[in-house]
Amino acid sequence: MKSSNTPLISSTYFLDYEHSSIQEFKKTHTDDNRTKKEQAIDLYYAVRDEIRYDPYTFSMEKEQFKASAVLAAGRAWCVPKSILYAACCRSIELPARLGFADVKNHLSTERMRKTMKTNVFHWHGYASVLIENHWVKATPAFNIELCDKFNLKPLEFDGTKDSLYHAFDTAGNKHMEYIHDRGEYDNFPFEELTKSCLELYPNAKMEDASFEDDVEAEVA
Repeated sequence: MKSSNTPLISSTYFLDYEHSSIQEFKKTHTDDNRTKKEQAIDLYYAVRDEIRYDPYTFSMEKEQFKASAVLAAGRAWCVPKSILYAACCRSIELPARLGFADVKNHLSTERMRKTMKTNVFHWHGYASVLIENHWVKATPAFNIELCDKFNLKPLEFDGTKDSLYHAFDTAGNKHMEYIHDRGEYDNFPFEELTKSCLELYPNAKMEDASFEDDVEAEVA
């Protein structure tokens, strides 16, 4: 764990849960009459399914990692989605951190493999939340429509067990393989992540492509 002087329920530049749009998102998807655990579950599914997973939105622009910007965009890759979820958890006074790992993605698209020149996704992001005195990992990445369309097992979250990528899809094909744990951070390590990703993926720009169309062609 990478500690800092940032309290784990604080609003920050990136985890800007005091923004009016995030406050409205929270009110829409949960309420104070539910337990903290129930609210964390509600907000997990809201982030997972309301914000569409799209790795083609990959960007190193600082503004795009703000939770409020992720919400406004409506689609994002795993790191910004995890930032948004962590911000939502802090907004209900649940301590939350950001965790990172390198994963091997066996279902990446041909366009992604050609652009990134690897099927290893460095700095895969997830959130780690303190619920009932227990740290739980949550990965609100793939929205349910994406899972249904491409035979992926949805990542469920019950506030008790870690929610991590499945090793196999519904047909038994290899899906995600965790190969390196980068640890957890009290705040988003923008400089460290962007420096690393720009070195690893110098040409990773796919804004004009459709991720869902590419995956559909891949699994057809």
